[in-house]
Amino acid sequence: ELLKVIVKADLEKKIVIQSILPDHIDMLPWAGHLGHKLAHKLLPIIHKSKTTLIFTNTRGQAELWYQNLLKLDENLAGQIAIHHGSIDYELRNWIEDAIHTGVLKAVISTSSLDLGVDFKPVDTVVQIGSPKGVARFLQRAGRSGHSPYETSVIYFLPTHALELVEAAAIKEAARTQDIESRQPVVMAFDTLIQYLVTLAVGDGFDDTQIFNEVRETFAYRELLPSEWSWIMQFITTGGESLTAYNEFSKVEKVDGLWKVISRQIALRHRLHIGTIVSDAMLKVKFITGGYVGMLEESFITKIKPGNSFTLAGRVLEFIMIKDMTVLVRKSKLKTAVTPSWMGGRMSLTANLGALLRKKYNEALDKTHADEELDIIFPLFERQARVSHVPKDDELLIELINTKDGYHFFAYPFEGRMVHEVLAALIAYRLGKVKPISFSIAMNDYGFELLSEQPIPLDEDNIKLLFSPDKLGEDIVASINATEMARRKFRDIACISGLVFQGFPGKYVANKHLQSSAALFFNVFSDYDKHNLLLRQAYDEAFYQQIEEPRLAAALHRIQASKVIIVKTESYTPLCFPIKVDSLRENMSTEELGQRIERMTAEADKKSEIHK
Repeated sequence: ELLKVIVKADLEKKIVIQSILPDHIDMLPWAGHLGHKLAHKLLPIIHKSKTTLIFTNTRGQAELWYQNLLKLDENLAGQIAIHHGSIDYELRNWIEDAIHTGVLKAVISTSSLDLGVDFKPVDTVVQIGSPKGVARFLQRAGRSGHSPYETSVIYFLPTHALELVEAAAIKEAARTQDIESRQPVVMAFDTLIQYLVTLAVGDGFDDTQIFNEVRETFAYRELLPSEWSWIMQFITTGGESLTAYNEFSKVEKVDGLWKVISRQIALRHRLHIGTIVSDAMLKVKFITGGYVGMLEESFITKIKPGNSFTLAGRVLEFIMIKDMTVLVRKSKLKTAVTPSWMGGRMSLTANLGALLRKKYNEALDKTHADEELDIIFPLFERQARVSHVPKDDELLIELINTKDGYHFFAYPFEGRMVHEVLAALIAYRLGKVKPISFSIAMNDYGFELLSEQPIPLDEDNIKLLFSPDKLGEDIVASINATEMARRKFRDIACISGLVFQGFPGKYVANKHLQSSAALFFNVFSDYDKHNLLLRQAYDEAFYQQIEEPRLAAALHRIQASKVIIVKTESYTPLCFPIKVDSLRENMSTEELGQRIERMTAEADKKSEIHK
């Protein structure tokens, strides 16, 4: 047994984290994701630093901040730039060099500059909005003061009031080194298949020797001899269901070693070595003709036929996905689920969620040392007055009846992705009590179920709704798990070499890749149920997209918590951001602004009554 040792420097990296605070809490909106109300406080930071890197969570946010900073200070023209994945590669390289040489004073960037780039250090880093995780925030902070002996300086600019609590939580996490561990990918059969064919394209390999070598890695330490036999059969004959097709018989034994003999197979394989497969965008089209817009694939795979969603201000009923086009018709419903986009879909990590619950505990406690909690104190006073501020051993549920319908808000603080599945799960379980349709909205703090009918809630047995019993069955029943696995299989088919992605400059269209992968998925589902690539597709759907282990852990925590149910007359500071997110898709910016003002005024009026 080899002795494994982790070498760690006995050196504490100094990081200075400062929040950009409003003069008073009313300067910050209760909801939003841009943070422009504090833009004037960012200008002095840019001017006093030689170079500044400003991180945003989405490309759209980066574009808007660029325009806003130029509007506030015209002298920044030619001194600031934007950096994200949609910008030309050569221009991105020029921007990276220009900030290093001092030609540029500031760069507004997405995650394109936080990982995997050999980027020269800057003086100051600014994070706009929640980074969603402690590790991501500290990684970005490290872009300033690169040397172990230098101090990294990062500013946190909140986009809405409740993000001040996240700022306090991140500071504590950095101080206590409570950083998320990265979960390694295990049993990725598609990657192992690609690795073996790569060896076979080279000098060839001995299967016994490579099996022992692969078993010594963490990722494949549980690989069974039967699974290895299946993989060897797959690369040599195509497996049980593809034996009749010569193109899948890629590897054969020559002089005791497994090799690829075909020059065409070797060429095709070399062209597509790698495991990065981008998330596809799907066009949304009326079944009668006419395009509506674009949606990310990972959102639409969770929608079942007959369910509705909003896009471009319209409520649409999902019919089917044909090739890479989402076919819809106009829905008769007034409300529906709101799409989540990649930037907005980054989910709060479990570590940060736990720290947030702790900070909510301390919010009304004057003994804490967090300046952020001092600023937000009036908002928490209001929350306590009209509803309740949840402690870390409590689950708060708010029931509100408005002219829009009957609202059910719950606050597990488990992140957007967990809440998306949890909301569908609770809606399904309520629907078993009484047939009822819901529209669903969520953010990192909680979720909303909205119905036109009274919600059949048994308050005495509320924990049954959040029970971890029969979780797997209910998840499959409440969301389209097979379609999610089918979409995951597209990536797996590309990585494992089942589908050819085309020659350089003549890439196969996404819809053709999807139809080819879908054909394999259907064949394996019908005739090869023990196919390891099929198993991997379902595993990845459940553990990566649905995050079933984290959802189960959250439900177990809720079972041990006290459930607080509050019936309130108006929107509260906690539910306000969720409600605004659900409205954003249906309204223009101007209409939304007016609606938010009206909702805020109504909440203020009701709050005064409670004083």
